[in-house]
Amino acid sequence: MKLLRPKELSPANPVLTAYRKVRAARNRFFNLIDRPNVVLLYHRVTNLSSDPEVLAVTPDNFRTHIRHLKETVPIVRFGEDWSKIRRPVVTITFDDGYADNVLEALPILEEEEVHATFFVSTENIDTMREHWWDELGRIITGGRHFPESFTLRDERLGRTWPTSTPAERDALYCELHYLIMRLDPARREPWLAQLRRWAQVDETGREEYRAMTSDELRRLASSEWASIGAHTVTHTPLSILSEEAQREEIVSSKRRLEALLGMEIRVFSYPFGTKNDYNRTSVRICREAGFVKAAANFPGQAHRWTDPYQIPRQLVRNWGPDTFAARVADFWVR
Repeated sequence: MKLLRPKELSPANPVLTAYRKVRAARNRFFNLIDRPNVVLLYHRVTNLSSDPEVLAVTPDNFRTHIRHLKETVPIVRFGEDWSKIRRPVVTITFDDGYADNVLEALPILEEEEVHATFFVSTENIDTMREHWWDELGRIITGGRHFPESFTLRDERLGRTWPTSTPAERDALYCELHYLIMRLDPARREPWLAQLRRWAQVDETGREEYRAMTSDELRRLASSEWASIGAHTVTHTPLSILSEEAQREEIVSSKRRLEALLGMEIRVFSYPFGTKNDYNRTSVRICREAGFVKAAANFPGQAHRWTDPYQIPRQLVRNWGPDTFAARVADFWVR
């Protein structure tokens, strides 16, 4: 089961093609004025039997990605000052804080002597709870008991879905993922509890989907080839939250990481990170909290004039060597 996002479903059309050509020409011009930094966004490095979010890059592919970058372009750190860089460069980042970041990605980075920044959500550190999207997938596709339907009890969004076939459960997953993404944490948990009762599963997550432990996070932070950034507490789109709730998510994640690691956390990334997932309040709070940079999740290149609190990143999938090389070449003008 693959969860396709709207941009991946968008059909090719003459208007979109023309827009992309204009954007590419514009970016080529900008790149002549100021050498760009292309910031890459990874989430996981591991082998998974099920990856509906399409987040995992296999270790073999990740190693080929790193080696290709080393051979073709300088790799710089996310937290360093880019203002004096006068050549095209690349930066590597990870979001979410999965355990495989330290268990499988870090050894490759250390062997290849390449740096990456890891943005960590703090809620699930030292627990066996999965990130909510992984728990949703585990409940709906991994349970052993599937009634013929699932009824969601909710005052505004309650309804019933048929669930007797795999196709119907895939549809349930996609629809609930879309809905849950727009819920605050207090409202999200009752939905997941209803699903667990429906599928007769508990809260215990899968080993291969867990977040880092405190010790693993310290191991990651101690490496000269890794830096740590904050990524909120509960990985909720900040734009749906009040200013007070946004501040709690942003500042509390920073403080938790600083307490665990004994170091200042100076960089941040927005959960999900599209321009609809955070707002001006989010940017202001990040600045007030003492972060020097914040990473988003929309295509683009970083230049001297780029807002340091809205740095674009290019999402990387599990691409083989040739596809990765072609995609990176496209990232310079995309």
